[in-house]
Amino acid sequence: METSDKENKYIRARERVEELKKFYGNLTSYVLVISGLALINYFTNHFAYAWFLWAAFGWGIGIVFHAIKTFDLNPFFGKQWEKRKLEEFMRDDEQNNKWK
Repeated sequence: METSDKENKYIRARERVEELKKFYGNLTSYVLVISGLALINYFTNHFAYAWFLWAAFGWGIGIVFHAIKTFDLNPFFGKQWEKRKLEEFMRDDEQNNKWK
């Protein structure tokens, strides 16, 4: 029983590390690519029309949603809410099946 619990904790920790690696990889790519696009934009028209901001905005929205998921920043339906609901349903089921 104890080894199973340790294995479960290890698996959850490993999944968390993978989530963080993916987020930081995405963030690093964002910074590098948007910086490159900004340089190209500057050298082609000296920011007369800052078209790279469209790419920064679009990809930035994706980064924000990725951060919300990775760091559990969703106040309504985050992991803590999910955990509370699971525990609530398990308690209700236990009480309902107590006398059967």
